[in-house]
Amino acid sequence: MKFANVERGGRPLVVLINEGKIVPLGALTPWLEKGATLPTTTDELLKSPERIASIRNAWERLGPDRSKFESKQQTEVRFLPAVLHPGKLICIGLNYKKHAEETNMPLPKQPVVFSKFSDSVAAHGDIIPYPSETKQLDYEAELAIVIGRTASNVSEEEALDYVFGYCCANDLSARDLQMRSGQWLLGKTGDGFAPIGPYIATADEISDPDALRISASINGKTVQDSNTSDMIFSCREIIAYLSKYFTLRPGDVILTGTPEGVVFGQPETARVWLKTGDEVTISIEGLGELTNTIGE
Repeated sequence: MKFANVERGGRPLVVLINEGKIVPLGALTPWLEKGATLPTTTDELLKSPERIASIRNAWERLGPDRSKFESKQQTEVRFLPAVLHPGKLICIGLNYKKHAEETNMPLPKQPVVFSKFSDSVAAHGDIIPYPSETKQLDYEAELAIVIGRTASNVSEEEALDYVFGYCCANDLSARDLQMRSGQWLLGKTGDGFAPIGPYIATADEISDPDALRISASINGKTVQDSNTSDMIFSCREIIAYLSKYFTLRPGDVILTGTPEGVVFGQPETARVWLKTGDEVTISIEGLGELTNTIGE
């Protein structure tokens, strides 16, 4: 199933995405078990496994009639971040072989971990403000993992059992600010620097997260085109590794690194940084397209 947060009439609600069309969860009400209630955001859904099961069962009962309940107001909704308020926003750096090579950095022996603040989260369609302190704004297409169960010291074999789903992400980076400190924080956690969405595809929809085509385009021109199979540390390895150092909880989001093709990986004389008005689209197989415009 595919879940998205949207805003309609000034209020948030969680919807299903069926073949690219929005289906309000309210359409499932007659098919819900007695006493079952619907969440208003994916954040609520992530912390309520029984609701997920109830919605899935109702969706199956709806069967071929699903198209009847597609919203007639597809253009009247505004997407919100796929997870509104992640408890933790964890990022993995240098996790693609070719990306490490293009930046002339050695392949890491263990995951390179950093973080962003939750204020960085943005939605599909949002305009991302250009920070006044940078002149080197870069894009990074990334696969995001959304945690669905509390995970502490889990094994690699069991790691994917703790995943609720996956979505597209863009790890926007101000390179000149990033290098001011060893933690990378200043260049990584600007307002809107973590667009995630447009929806979350539940884990059962993605048979192998380590074999997905991933790409980025700027104003329609492809600048990144790779596959998650080039990741140095797989999704299983990342989840297991992180869970050994801190507890992962439902609603935590992990950005798993970016492939080659970022501006920072190009020769200095060839670098063309993002500018106001640029439209950036992240595409991942099975997870749709996440598009944002760089504002002023």
